[in-house]
Amino acid sequence: MLKNSLKDSASFQKVYKEGKSYANKYLVMYLLSNDTDSNRVGISVSKKVGNSVVRHRITRYLRESYRAEEKDLKTGYDMVIVARVGAKDKNCKEIIDAFVHLCNLHGIVKEMVMS
Repeated sequence: MLKNSLKDSASFQKVYKEGKSYANKYLVMYLLSNDTDSNRVGISVSKKVGNSVVRHRITRYLRESYRAEEKDLKTGYDMVIVARVGAKDKNCKEIIDAFVHLCNLHGIVKEMVMS
């Protein structure tokens, strides 16, 4: 379970309307600054993607994507991740790669410090 998640429709709508979006073959990510020191994440997987088993699997993959990359992401954002139909047959690694790609496009990956 995500610690900070977007739960109500109004929060999702605000990010959709005011946020910036980038997309790839499998995902769309909307991002909006939230003026806090943490990120809030909402996940949306519509019935177009598949039946409930498929939708729940994609949701788990997206939660795992965020959890795996959280330490490398800048904070202070509300993000909504929308699964596209193309995500239906993908494995967890492919979903994580698509998530990281969108994070890089949005510029929310922390700079790596070489020591």
